[in-house]
Amino acid sequence: MSKGGAHFTSQELALVLSNYDIGIIQQIKPLVAGNRRAPKQIIISDTGRYLLKRRAKGKDDRYRVAFAHAVQQCLQKKNFPVSRLISTKENNTFLELDNHTYELFEFVTGIRFGGQLESVIDAGAVLGKFHVFLSDFSYQQMPIRGTFHDSRSIRGYLKKISAEEKSKEIADKVSRKMIKSLMTMYNSSSVNVNQLGFDNWTEQIIHGDWHPGNMLFSNGKIVAILDFDSLKVSNIVTDLANGALQFSIVGGRPNPADWPDYLDQSKLAHFISSYYEVNRFENDQLKTLPDLMIETLIAEAVIPIATIGSFINLPNADFLNMIHRKCSWIDKNRDAILKSIEHSLQDLSK
Repeated sequence: MSKGGAHFTSQELALVLSNYDIGIIQQIKPLVAGNRRAPKQIIISDTGRYLLKRRAKGKDDRYRVAFAHAVQQCLQKKNFPVSRLISTKENNTFLELDNHTYELFEFVTGIRFGGQLESVIDAGAVLGKFHVFLSDFSYQQMPIRGTFHDSRSIRGYLKKISAEEKSKEIADKVSRKMIKSLMTMYNSSSVNVNQLGFDNWTEQIIHGDWHPGNMLFSNGKIVAILDFDSLKVSNIVTDLANGALQFSIVGGRPNPADWPDYLDQSKLAHFISSYYEVNRFENDQLKTLPDLMIETLIAEAVIPIATIGSFINLPNADFLNMIHRKCSWIDKNRDAILKSIEHSLQDLSK
């Protein structure tokens, strides 16, 4: 049995698949995608195509897995785009074997996000449906509360990065002054959001990681949401702000030092307006979006750098400087961002 490596052994595959009734296996091939610590195999049998996944350590808490599966099954019943879970012969939606946790899904054919405006619009609308469908979802014990907003952990990670300036790369290019500026922006945005009433707004299940990498598309539309590992209880605007940021951020060049400061305001406004058409929100919630985008941008950068040392192997100094530039741009252009969004919502509000 494989011990922690991101691959399956032939014996492991045979043992795991013996717990499922999916017919005669015709072909098995690896799929390299997503978390490399969670190996995946495409299984082709005479009954169909399936995706087998071994959950990464740290993502295999049995309660969290069961909760995520309950959410997925609820969404599937409402024709939401999720991949169907395949139960074991014992009628369980996941398999625990030799200290590993496995999931088997019906394989969904699709492509990754290509940047089309049609896909951005659909991503906003589908997030709206996600929130509507789960607005009254209940479970025996709900998952953890809290997100990137006003987080003690995020502040701790910023302090950790600042303290580790003895690292030559960071000491040469990332000053304590810049880290301090990120902390100031994070704190200021947290205060702004709280003053608008964040703590008084209704909480519910949120996705927690709504971004293009967790989706498959076909003909511009989402055919599957792939990742439910970050489900939390919070206000819907945290998902909305994160999704709006992820679908409007402009990057793409190999070196983050070459990424522009600005966001694509057209995509941002279209994402939010398509969401609003499905699930409307209050004006004060709208006003939080620039600050929440600053918070989530900082959080997304500092968590991997502080915990594993880098963000997908990009140079830390260049990446953090780019984050600082983009946060500063959002801060300076918050009025223009809100006006663009408000203009896109005018016709929908009538």
